[in-house]
Amino acid sequence: MAARQWLSFPDPQGRYRHEGAALRKAWPKLHRGDREPFPVGKLAPARQDAWRAFHAGHFQQAVEAATGLGAAGAAAANKAAGVYATYLARDAAVATRILVEAMDRGERAVAELPEEANSHYFLAFVLGRYSQRISVVKALAEGLGSKIQKALERTLQLEPRHAEAHVALGVFHAEVVDKLGSLAARLTYGASRDAALRHFDTALELAPASPVARLEFARSLRLLAPREAVRARELLESAAGIDPADAMEALDVAAAKAALLQR
Repeated sequence: MAARQWLSFPDPQGRYRHEGAALRKAWPKLHRGDREPFPVGKLAPARQDAWRAFHAGHFQQAVEAATGLGAAGAAAANKAAGVYATYLARDAAVATRILVEAMDRGERAVAELPEEANSHYFLAFVLGRYSQRISVVKALAEGLGSKIQKALERTLQLEPRHAEAHVALGVFHAEVVDKLGSLAARLTYGASRDAALRHFDTALELAPASPVARLEFARSLRLLAPREAVRARELLESAAGIDPADAMEALDVAAAKAALLQR
């Protein structure tokens, strides 16, 4: 863990706090994308607090609290680490270190909880964010592409309605096709433009109010179908107009708004 304080998510009104029973009430909406079950059992209070910290944008607190719970806390810890490293970390070395720690944590979670869909998904999530940071080409050369694909496909075997896994597979197919070309992508990974589009369409069916599904779909269309600029812009406009449910979605919406200004 980085020794210095992480940057704070800007939420002076505390809009995304879910104190007490409010967390359970909001849970279906907050987790429509990742299908994470509401925490119950012996570690439930601590796990719930880690998720409260995540949804409020207290990402360092979420990682530290969830990491102390071992494999049971890996989902919250890795989602917080991946979101922070993607959107808020300004120092590349710090972001990379956070993601490397998350990858190690994800590997342990898969080993200890192999039948939990989110053990596999959140390993794939941080592997993907790390790959984008070091460059997709380098990540593919290091064999990370196969690990990401395997983890995401296992996620969907365990939980077919996992919208965020469909988004991630859409991104995976799009980036592999973009970097390797259609033929090599198909021969090496079975990746294709059509598969990417199918995964994004499925994600939007499963989580129609998800800003990240629209954001990543728009980004992937730029790689796969530059002529579909109008559709990509419509997706960004739709994402930018969503009322976010938590800090992560607020960051996704802000990214969509920023992307619109760049086009």
